[in-house]
Amino acid sequence: MPQYFKDFALAGLIGFGVAVSGAAQADTAKVATDPSFVPFEMMDQESGEMVGFDMDIIRELGNRAGFEPDINTMDFNGIIPAVQTGNVDVAIAGITITDERAQIVDFSDPYYDSGLQILVGADNDDVETIDDLEGMKIGTKIGSTSFDFLTEKFGDDATITPYPGSSDMYLALMGGSVDAVFYDAPNVSYFAKTRGDGRVKVVGPLYEGQQYGIAFPKGSDLVQPVNEALAEMREDGTYDEIHSKWFGASDAN
Repeated sequence: MPQYFKDFALAGLIGFGVAVSGAAQADTAKVATDPSFVPFEMMDQESGEMVGFDMDIIRELGNRAGFEPDINTMDFNGIIPAVQTGNVDVAIAGITITDERAQIVDFSDPYYDSGLQILVGADNDDVETIDDLEGMKIGTKIGSTSFDFLTEKFGDDATITPYPGSSDMYLALMGGSVDAVFYDAPNVSYFAKTRGDGRVKVVGPLYEGQQYGIAFPKGSDLVQPVNEALAEMREDGTYDEIHSKWFGASDAN
């Protein structure tokens, strides 16, 4: 453990906002995630612990790369800024790798292939593609690539409402406040098969193929060991085991 960690501990300064340039050698790494992005990350109500695909991935990566993940939850919209400023060492929350984000944070190699999809009420037969959403009220998530996609495509030709959590936009859909939800395909599909079963349905193709990456502050020493550990997990079958646990058999991911 670097000496400055010991000094801070001795002084009683447990700082959430301490920037850690030597996190690769530390015992713990502060990890940010979004508790509403099921089944990637969610709170287990019985244990009070964060569980999900991303949580299994980051814990296994930490075990192999030599750090203990200290999981911290926050709204998705605040995650990239927290990484950028060094308030957290790592972020994993179904974060799409984009050129814009890559200018302010470092990303791991991609670890999940995704895209965007439409969700409507089970009795809605008017929507089949993204073009059918013109003039409608559409729910999505604050700070997401789906929000960017919608605003670029429709501008003022649709009412786009960004919600702080995915559960909020799904409740808005089922309550009739919006006509459709447009968001990351794995989360949309999971909701349709669980809480939304019989009440909502997924329609249309997959839009804007995306890849998720793990985010780090620029220049983080953790990027290389995490990439090496991720490659090992793919080679020895551990990644496929975790994927099957949450999604079924792995395809190209």
